[in-house]
Amino acid sequence: MENLIVLTLMIVFLAFLFDFINGFHDTANTIATSVSTRALRPRAAIILASTMNFLGAVTFTGVAQTISQGIIDPFTIEDEATGSIIVMSALIAAIIWNLITWILGIPSSSSHAIVGSLAGAGISALGFGALNYSGFSEIFEALVFSPIAAITLGFIIMNVFIFLFRNFSLVKTNQRFRLFQVLTAAMQSFAHGTNDAQKSMGIITMALVASNYVSTIEIPMWVRITCGLSMAVGTSIGGWRIIRTVGSKIMKIKPISGAAADLSSATIIFGFTFLHFPVSTTHVITSSILGVGAADRVKGVNWGMAINIVLTWFITLPITAVLSAVLYQILRWIL
Repeated sequence: MENLIVLTLMIVFLAFLFDFINGFHDTANTIATSVSTRALRPRAAIILASTMNFLGAVTFTGVAQTISQGIIDPFTIEDEATGSIIVMSALIAAIIWNLITWILGIPSSSSHAIVGSLAGAGISALGFGALNYSGFSEIFEALVFSPIAAITLGFIIMNVFIFLFRNFSLVKTNQRFRLFQVLTAAMQSFAHGTNDAQKSMGIITMALVASNYVSTIEIPMWVRITCGLSMAVGTSIGGWRIIRTVGSKIMKIKPISGAAADLSSATIIFGFTFLHFPVSTTHVITSSILGVGAADRVKGVNWGMAINIVLTWFITLPITAVLSAVLYQILRWIL
């Protein structure tokens, strides 16, 4: 029992660490456009993002409930220690991958990382029968469909903006859209909190269920508040490597295109949050920028950088799955 308590405390700590890293890794995406267009100064953007992320994190729980049993159902794990080690392995693998991609300045997906890690650790521990295939397929479909929806909506919104403001002064239009970007950046940061922060909430709840500390997948309030705070603190540290990639290396972002990208990505993230599906905010935001860029000027998009980002998306799931599977065997032997 004492070992189980220690394992659970370690998992809670690792979940907070994952949220903290997620804060400066993924949240940089939510303010990249507003910083690159100078709609917000970096310090103000970070304060805004931190606050809105926390508020979003404590407002919703549907995505957390999906994560807690959509990939592996903790109620089916008979051995308490096995369930705890599965969750621990998944968190460590996801953290390692997030740090690697952050160092390289690549806007990789924390969502893909945690989903792949949970699947890999679960299979390593219990075999392929451990996967909740219906839930996993729905989550996978959401991860695949959301960037397609984002690039489409970004393309549509940008075309609408171009049509509506075609006869307006360019200088005045940019000034007005810089003000509008403050609102869209806040919306996007809030949306990020409603989806991304809930992944660690789901992980903690999954560990509590597997350890028989709770009997339902209802997310405790202390989990919601502490996960929200962890992400907010991580956001306050900033993620300038990711901001430079998203805010300048994909395309030259103007206030009107930045607002269009923010609006489209926030809409997509909110939509999937209400459906209780986790999505990659990184995928959604980057795809929105690509859609906006294609509508504004196709040749103005750095498609080479876009391809590198997409390749990172594709390799995240298998790499984190293998890494967590190996980590499970190591931790099982040690613990």
